[in-house]
Formats: sequence, structure tokens, C-alpha cells
Amino acid sequence: MGLIVDAYIAHPDLALTHTIGTIPEGSIRVVPHSATDPETGLFFFRVEEVEAEAFERALAADPTVEESALAIESDADRVYRLSHTAETELLSPRVAEVGGLMLEARSRDRGWVVRLQLPDRDSLASLWEHCEERGMTFELERLYRQGEWESEGATGLTAAQREALLRAYREGYFEEPRETSQEEVADLLDISSTAAGGRIRRGMSKLIETTLADREEEGRR
Repeated sequence: MGLIVDAYIAHPDLALTHTIGTIPEGSIRVVPHSATDPETGLFFFRVEEVEAEAFERALAADPTVEESALAIESDADRVYRLSHTAETELLSPRVAEVGGLMLEARSRDRGWVVRLQLPDRDSLASLWEHCEERGMTFELERLYRQGEWESEGATGLTAAQREALLRAYREGYFEEPRETSQEEVADLLDISSTAAGGRIRRGMSKLIETTLADREEEGRR
């Protein structure tokens, strides 16, 4: 049975490292799409919780970005199409070489938190060795067998929403009276208060949708 790997990766030349460091309050995620195949030279990123002008200034100064263009814009987020410079470090080609898939990638702490689907532990070891050889930080945060991950993934939460909800819960944010504030939760997550509030609200909405609302709908059938 395959593995699902959650890991934190970082390197000065990793894609968008400069941009992530410039706007730490923002949320950047790789858009899963066939056009993100490195062979095409195009990658798509979804951006939330940061002003367009600030993000685009950071992109313009980012040494890993060759060209960039706004592809989709909505009230909630924006999607940018990017091509990277030849010097940019990319993990996805190596993941593909070992027979894996990059399921998710989101920005955090001048690096990326990635979720990988790998065929076995040998492929994980090979990927780890590759990162060491390239001087790339590779911190394993969680390891699942495929069936375990599919069971836990039933809530539909993004990794960022799950992290925010768990942090808020552990710090007493949902207690009455509250034992911590939204601002304190945001500080612990190293994001803005607005970003923390958005992740908590969207996470709660998704939990209600995938648990209470789904069960109520099933009961009506």
C-alpha cells in the first residue's frame, strides 16, 4: 500500500522563497493542474489573504520567477501563472521520478508544506537523499499509509484550515469564556489576525458541510 507524506521543505532557491518571506501573512498554494508539469514550464499558484499589489511587487523582485501573469481573479482569491528561472529548485520533478505525486503544496515559514503520494518507503528515502544532496531542508511531519489518510481526509479541510482549527482548539479559543484571542492564535500560526479568522471560519464551514449538513441530507433521503 502506498504512502502519504506531509513534509516541510525549504531552500533559498526553492520556488517563490523570496515572495513567501516578503509577505508571510499571505497564503500561497500550488494549483493541482496538468499544466503544472515542469516540462511545460508553467506553474499555477492560488493566492489568498494578501493584497494584489503587495504580492505582485514581491513576484517582480523574486529571483525564482521568470515571468508571471494574473490568470483568474475573484473576491476570495487570485490565481497566477508563473514560469521559473533555470536556477530555481523544484521538488516535483524528483517526486515524479520516484513514481510519486505532489498532492498539495502551501507556503509556510519561507518554505513549503507539501503532501506527497509515494509508492513505498524506498521512494521516500530516495527523495530524502535527493534533498540532502541539494542542501534542501526536508522535515517529515506526518506519514500515513494510503488507507489511513483517506479515512482522515473525509472532513475536506485544507491543511491550513486543519492547522488553524487545531491550534485554536488547543489554546482554548472555543471555550466559554475564551481562553485565547484570535490575535494570539494568529501569532502562534505566524500569520495575520485576519488570515487566522478566515481559516477558522472556512474550516468550521467545511466541517459543518461535510459532517452535520451531509448527515442531515442523508437522513432526508
